[in-house]
Amino acid sequence: MEEKRADLEKTSQPDEGDLELAIAEDSVFGVITEDGPNYRSLGWIGTSIIMMKIQIGLGVLSIPAAFHTLGMVPGVISLLCIAFATTWSSYIVGVFKLNHCEVYGIDDATSLMLGPIGREVLGAGFMLYLVFAAASGMLSISIGLNSVSTHSICTASFVAIGAGCILCLASIRTLDRISILAWIGIVTLLVAVFIVTIAVGIQDRPSDAPAGPWVSDYKIINYPSFTDGIAAVSQFVFAYAGAPFFFPVISEMRKPQDYPKALALCQSVVTVTYVIVGIVVYYFCGSYVASPALGSAGKLIKQISYGIALPGILVASTISTHLAGKYVFVRILRGSDHLVSNSTVHWMTWLGCVVTLVIIEYCIASGIPIFGSLVSLIGALLATLQCFQPMGGMWLYDNWRNRERDVKWVVMVFWSSFMIVGGTFLMIGGTYGAIVGIIDSFNSGGQSGVWSCADNSNSV
Repeated sequence: MEEKRADLEKTSQPDEGDLELAIAEDSVFGVITEDGPNYRSLGWIGTSIIMMKIQIGLGVLSIPAAFHTLGMVPGVISLLCIAFATTWSSYIVGVFKLNHCEVYGIDDATSLMLGPIGREVLGAGFMLYLVFAAASGMLSISIGLNSVSTHSICTASFVAIGAGCILCLASIRTLDRISILAWIGIVTLLVAVFIVTIAVGIQDRPSDAPAGPWVSDYKIINYPSFTDGIAAVSQFVFAYAGAPFFFPVISEMRKPQDYPKALALCQSVVTVTYVIVGIVVYYFCGSYVASPALGSAGKLIKQISYGIALPGILVASTISTHLAGKYVFVRILRGSDHLVSNSTVHWMTWLGCVVTLVIIEYCIASGIPIFGSLVSLIGALLATLQCFQPMGGMWLYDNWRNRERDVKWVVMVFWSSFMIVGGTFLMIGGTYGAIVGIIDSFNSGGQSGVWSCADNSNSV
């Protein structure tokens, strides 16, 4: 373990005078030269911004509606519990990466623990998670464009426009350049969200409230059904489910040892944002809160907030598509000189991965056009599997044979086991709840149809 950690430190601390040539060899990318892309050039501030953008994306837009399902107090408590659990999971990702520097993705980590079968199962789950997350972003882009333009063209065309923009941006090869987009994305999305948060406090009623005197009907405690309640918790999981993405992000850091402070900054900003937005928007909107939340404050504010938020939503889907494409790309070319060169094979493989993924994401966004239910499904079926069980297994894998079995060791064994069991419960129950929600939404007739031209900005 110490040899691997020392090896990683050796390749992670470039000389100040020659950054591009300092990292000569990497355990994941192989020999890196100035003739190809430098995949080890990401600083810790850029890392934290990318992590924030991964987290503060579509998830924050569903939090006020989840508070309505659970009630204010249970909602906040559930959110903080998920925040604590996923922060621990994200921290373990950094520890495991330093202990096993050859790990690039969660599939590599699972391969160490469970062998080839486990690698393929978690690798497939990771890919599906990224693809579904990007697809939900495409759906949100179509909602935003419909809102801003007052449904000027067919919704299916808006989804296609989003897909084209994502294709262009996700084709950027390195995360240090993507981090520039992440800065733009995080600022625009936060500005849009806080515009809505302030607007609902200033206005006397949410946009969908009935005419006449109105007082917010928010609930301190609500009593949802099991399916509704666990679907709401799954939306919190989705909002915090960045842990599996952080493996490839760490792999492109100049100094992976700086990951913990990048994580601390990220999770602090994310949690404060989620709590403020969730409480304020739900308090003033009550049962008339919209999902996505940007539609809660009336038509004009809705158009303004979506106009500002569209770059942030676009960047969120861009990062998901980029990471998914990079995962496939590295698996195909790992160990080959083409991985870090500018050869024809390199470019054809990279662009082929991105194009294929964008097509799949477009089909999903058009096939499940229900934002809240899609987010719940992603959070339960895919995010939970990536953020809970594997990290419990990682701690056990690295520490089970520890000879010093003190109280701390016993507590961590129980906690890691709880993450595995609790994650499995959330995954099964949440998936059931999300599927029931999708079926009910289609049966009610209140949603736009599959590959529909209908306006989806007023039906979510």
